[in-house]
Amino acid sequence: MKTPIRFTALALSMMLASGFAAAADIKVGVSMSAFDDTFLTYLREDMDKQAKSYPKGDGVQLQFEDARADVVKQLSQVENFISQNVDAIIVNPVDTASTANIIKAATAAKIPLVFVNRRPDSPTLPAGVAAVVSNDVEAGKLQMQYIAEKLGGKGNIVILLGDLANNSTTNRTKGVKEVLAKYPGIKVEQEQTGIWLRDKGMTLVNDWLTQGRDFQAVLSNNDEMAIGAAMALKSAGKKGVLIAGVDGTPDGLNAISKGDMTVSAFQDAKGQADNSVETARKMAKNEPIEQNVVIPFQLITPDNVKDFK
Repeated sequence: MKTPIRFTALALSMMLASGFAAAADIKVGVSMSAFDDTFLTYLREDMDKQAKSYPKGDGVQLQFEDARADVVKQLSQVENFISQNVDAIIVNPVDTASTANIIKAATAAKIPLVFVNRRPDSPTLPAGVAAVVSNDVEAGKLQMQYIAEKLGGKGNIVILLGDLANNSTTNRTKGVKEVLAKYPGIKVEQEQTGIWLRDKGMTLVNDWLTQGRDFQAVLSNNDEMAIGAAMALKSAGKKGVLIAGVDGTPDGLNAISKGDMTVSAFQDAKGQADNSVETARKMAKNEPIEQNVVIPFQLITPDNVKDFK
C-alpha cells in the first residue's frame, strides 16, 4: 500500500512544481501583420530577444502568429489567444482602420492588449489597451525637409506609398506634404502604392522612367521601396536622382553608405520591440504603464550613417 501513496505524493509534487513553473512565465500571444515584411522581421526578432532577457522566474513567453496581411485571420488569431487564456496580447495590425473587433474581444476577456508599430486609427484607446509606435508624420517631414533643401526648393518628386490600409502610409505621406506646402517650387509628379515591397518600388519607378516622367527625387514610405527605386534608376543609367526612405534597415543603411540612397528616417525596431514586450509584461502584472509610448524617428544621412550600424 505504501508504493501507491509514495507515487501519488510524487505525482502531486511534480504537478505542483510544473504549475508553479508555468505560472512564472507570462504568456503573451503576438499577431504580426506579415512575417515576410523586412522591418517587421527585425521587430519580431528584437521582441524575441527582449522576452528572453528577463531573469529566470520573471520571464515572458511569446507565441508568434503570422496574419499574412489578412484582417479576418488576425482577428481569429486574437480569439485563439483569448481561448488559450494568455496573460497579454500584442498585435501589429494588418489594417489600422479595422482594429475595433480586436479591441472589443480583448477588453471583453479582460486580457491586456498592446498595439505595436501601427496605432489603431481611433484617437483614444480604452483602458486595458496600449500602443507602442513612432510618429509617422515626423518621418515624412524629416525625409522631405532634407530632400527639399538638397533640391534648393525646386523640382519634381515622385512618392512611393506603402500599403494603403495602414495609417503609417497616410501619415508619412502627410508629413511629406506638410513640408511641401513650404516649397511651392517642388511639385509631385506621381504617387502610387508599392505596398512596402522592393520589387513593386522598382517596377513603379521603371514604369515612370519608361513613360518619360521627369523627376529629381523619390520619396518612399519605406527603405525597401526606396532600394527598388534605386535599382530601377541604376538599371536605366539615370544618375543624380535623390532617394529617401524610412526605417533605417541594414539594407537601407548599406544603400546610403554606397550612395544608392540619399537619406532615411530611422525607425527604432528595438525601441518598439522592447517597449511593447515590457508594456505587455507590466499590464499582465497589473503594474502602471504609459498607455501611449512614442519612439522617436532619427534622420540618417551619409554623414551619420555609421552611427546607426
